[in-house]
Amino acid sequence: MRAKITYFTTAAVLVFYFVLVGGRGLMLIRHGTLLTVTFGVAVLILPVIGVWFLWKNTQFVRRANALAAELDAEGGLPVDDLARTPSGRIDRDAADAVFTKRREETEDAPDDWRTWFRLAVAYQDARDTPRARKAMQRAIALRRTAPSASPSAPPSPTAPSSAPDATASDAPAPSSSAAPSSPSGD
Repeated sequence: MRAKITYFTTAAVLVFYFVLVGGRGLMLIRHGTLLTVTFGVAVLILPVIGVWFLWKNTQFVRRANALAAELDAEGGLPVDDLARTPSGRIDRDAADAVFTKRREETEDAPDDWRTWFRLAVAYQDARDTPRARKAMQRAIALRRTAPSASPSAPPSPTAPSSAPDATASDAPAPSSSAAPSSPSGD
């Protein structure tokens, strides 16, 4: 719940900032000189990019949460039982051990969104956020291509490797034959 409050507070502050900056951009454009119009247009680009970025991240989080809810309903959500340091951070050796297991599961079933979801969690536990995000994007894309597949059903051989309507934030995911790399870059 704390994460949701933080997210919505940050989003509200960003939207306020976008409105404030957008108003300044419009004020510069209304001034009417070549220089102020140029700066006004440049200033308006920032809120547009910011709104797009906020929207894409909100979509990503909603899709990832939907996968988490579905996986939880199936009883396949990974359990957080990793050893932690006294400060509360996940122990790196424990995270690496779980990561190895999750990577092997993903290599055995590269077209199952569930294994990619669990791999994304393992990457996040190992503090490798960029790879965690890519693995989660892969899980989302795989889930879109096989919405009614059961965990035991083999994936369709004709299913594309990514969603046809993938957007810019759903960056190209690794191909299903690519092996996930370790969080330490090995």
